[in-house]
Amino acid sequence: MIDWLSFLIVLVAALVGASVVVSTYSLGIRLLTLSGRTPVVTPAEFTDAITVISPAEAKAAAKRAAKAAKKNPLTEQEKRVAFIGACGCFALSGLAVLVGIYLIVPALHALG
Repeated sequence: MIDWLSFLIVLVAALVGASVVVSTYSLGIRLLTLSGRTPVVTPAEFTDAITVISPAEAKAAAKRAAKAAKKNPLTEQEKRVAFIGACGCFALSGLAVLVGIYLIVPALHALG
C-alpha cells in the first residue's frame, strides 16, 4: 500500500528545494549583471544537436555586454555590494545542492 502522506512530503520538499536553488541562482545572475560583470559564454563546437553561434555573433554579444556595463547607473560601491550579493546567492544555491546530496546519499547507502 502507498503511504500518500510520505509521497506528499517528498513532493513538497522537492518543489521547495528546486525553487530555492533556481531562485537563488537566478538572483545571483541578476546581481552579477547589475555589478557590471555580465557573463558571456564563448561558443563551443558541438555536434548537430545544438545550434552554435559564430565567433562574430559571440563578439557582438560581448560588445553589447560591455556597452550595457558602461550604461550602469550604479556607483562603484553599489556595484561592489551587488557583486558580493551575487557571490552570496551562488554560495547559497550551491549549499542547497550539497545539503540535498547529503540527505540523499545516506538513504542510498542504507538501501545497498
